[in-house]
Amino acid sequence: MADGKTVGYLQLAHNEWDPAAKVSRTKVLYSFGREDQLDVAGIRRLVAALCRLLEPGDALAATAPAELRFLESRTLGGAFVLDGLWRKLGIDAAMRRMLATTRMEPRVERILFALVANRALAPSSKLAATRWIEHDMVIDGLDVPVVDESCYRAMDWLIDAEPQLGRIVFDNTADLLNLEVDLLFFDTTSTYFEAEDADAQVGRDERGVPVAEGEAAVKEAGFRTWGKSKDSRGDLPQIVVGMAVTRDGIPVRCWAWPGNTADSALIRQVKDDMRDWSLARVVWVADRGFTSAENRRYLQKAGGHYILGEKLRGGTPEAEAALSRQGRYRHVADNLQVKEVRLHSDLADDRFVICFNPETQARDAAVRAKMVAILQETIDGSDKLSRDKRAELRGVISTKPGLKRYLRTTPGGLLRVDKKAIDAETNLDGKFLLRCSDPKLSAKDIALGYKQLLEVERGWRDMKSIIDMRPVYHRVEDRIRAHVLLCWLALLLIRIAETRTGQTWTTIRDELQRLHLGTFTGPAGSFRQRTELTATQKKILTTLGLPEPRRVFEATPATP
Repeated sequence: MADGKTVGYLQLAHNEWDPAAKVSRTKVLYSFGREDQLDVAGIRRLVAALCRLLEPGDALAATAPAELRFLESRTLGGAFVLDGLWRKLGIDAAMRRMLATTRMEPRVERILFALVANRALAPSSKLAATRWIEHDMVIDGLDVPVVDESCYRAMDWLIDAEPQLGRIVFDNTADLLNLEVDLLFFDTTSTYFEAEDADAQVGRDERGVPVAEGEAAVKEAGFRTWGKSKDSRGDLPQIVVGMAVTRDGIPVRCWAWPGNTADSALIRQVKDDMRDWSLARVVWVADRGFTSAENRRYLQKAGGHYILGEKLRGGTPEAEAALSRQGRYRHVADNLQVKEVRLHSDLADDRFVICFNPETQARDAAVRAKMVAILQETIDGSDKLSRDKRAELRGVISTKPGLKRYLRTTPGGLLRVDKKAIDAETNLDGKFLLRCSDPKLSAKDIALGYKQLLEVERGWRDMKSIIDMRPVYHRVEDRIRAHVLLCWLALLLIRIAETRTGQTWTTIRDELQRLHLGTFTGPAGSFRQRTELTATQKKILTTLGLPEPRRVFEATPATP
């Protein structure tokens, strides 16, 4: 050029052999123009147009660098969403503040999150979880391999941090979801251990926690010990687990007790543990196992109230008096009908509500008819048996509660179907009785409040199936308690995801786990890039208020 600058021109060319002249000649196929005015977008269009002439595999080989290698792919979506909810609840910040006052390293928070994510996404033993964290899952901020000893140290710290952490988690969850905590549902379950012997008995306080040497003990018991099993495994040692859940189904706290702890005393400890939390007026909702007079008095302390299930069977004075009162049922929701009855209790004028469901009535009648038919078939011809043989048959039937209920023995020792028992049961079909101390709640609110106790039962099912609380791969008491806490935190995150999206966790998890992070390497260096988001994945993230994960997670230039 006139100003002395050198201008380059780019052309696409190739050499062709001229057989006549016996020389190679250059043939220009396409001219790109001046180098400093290169039309990059036009080049992309040209390459794309040419690639359409090739097979997909050939097009990829022609456009990708020959040295670029695909090293691995890890699941990203599930852990990314759980981590987002974990941070929204402030659990990460709370743990780091608490860890700062100890000698524990900050990565303990990341290890605990990884263990919680493992319960929600791929439940396994702690040893298997370390391999899962290292090879299968992307956990932000946890790139260094995690060994099982690190997991155990983190779990030990979690036990000490639980009282303070539980309060923080509850406050943040209530703020995030604008929870209604006027009703708190409480229930217990048991989980058994495949062990031959129970734990050795040690001195424990009223909370079931081992006392220090020299301190007075309320009782002696092993943590894993025999008790009334709710899994029909009375032959194996167990522990008792309790959970408090809001009316929205959010589990706000969890407890663990020795396996022989009776339900009747547990709710008093639960009320004490939550007494200092920022709860205003609270109505406790619990099942029939917690309806003792002592429990009722305790729940009414400091202005508290309760909705408790009352036993219809067993001839309790309240049940008999309530059922004998006349009155019409009032439809409240779906197939549920209610009738309020005023009785005088040992506390005050408690309110009693009889609930009736016609569908349940039909189901109860069908089940009873089947049981009576089986009983009749079992005792047919027993009159011809000897007295000892009839006694033996009666003993066999007594081991089957469904049949024993309808069996009657005559003064002469003959076995008969008890028609009076059938009539009494018929009067109870489809009914359940509730006791409430709150004068402000309507009969409808009492019935629907108790019906929501099913949310706790659904939590137990998810704890035992989706999160796999059992089997427990620990023998030390503190590790078992920490395992229960990890399961609770996993269930908390799951319930928040379900509440926000209106979908089951199984559906959410299956969709999110299709989002992967691939690792590539080549001459220029290495990088990690995620797969493209589907429309469903984008909707889940938007609904939960979480950002999309960045496309490229890491880019490392090659060393010169």
